[in-house]
Amino acid sequence: MNRVDLGLWQLELRAKKCVEALRKNGFDAEYFPGPDQVRERVLRECVTAGSIGFGGSMTVAELGIHDAFRESGKRLFDHGRVPQGEKAGARLGQLTCDLFLTSTNAVTLTGVLVNLDMNGNRTNAMTFGPKKILVVAGAQKVVADVEAAVRRIKTYVAPRNTKRLHLKTPCAVTGFCEDCDSPQRICRVYSMIERKPPHSDITVLLCGEPMGL
Repeated sequence: MNRVDLGLWQLELRAKKCVEALRKNGFDAEYFPGPDQVRERVLRECVTAGSIGFGGSMTVAELGIHDAFRESGKRLFDHGRVPQGEKAGARLGQLTCDLFLTSTNAVTLTGVLVNLDMNGNRTNAMTFGPKKILVVAGAQKVVADVEAAVRRIKTYVAPRNTKRLHLKTPCAVTGFCEDCDSPQRICRVYSMIERKPPHSDITVLLCGEPMGL
């Protein structure tokens, strides 16, 4: 096996172990070997939804779901694709849609979802409102525990997101967390879902290959 094959082998094992832990915590959880299989699964779910919300996830964006249903007549709520004046309405739609598509910044081997919540909407949408929630994550997001999840967010996810969003924070310049007090600092609120909330329908789709940040 070469270096890439060894890396994928380890990611697959971690993802499958994580799926087992998520199920013990009450989540519906499924494993898929690659992004193509994940996309097919998400598309099947989208067919029966009259309205679909998008949580600003690069992982979901890579699947091309919005483009696939743009001319379908379905109501699509994606605050990243609308003018500034329409963003609040899009976020409200995400809270009440039939299907909400999002990702997670980290998921632990004990089955806990941990997120950097830049606007507070993703956590609300993942725990209240939508009839069905699909959380899509690549296996590179699987970490040992909550402490490792927060470390991943601060050292890896936040700097890359600030760069992607053209924010003026120290980490957007240095690439490292500077524990700053910048007005545009995005690592202010973290959310942790340890067990599936009651009266919610959450399915986590884990891919054996890297997806998203």
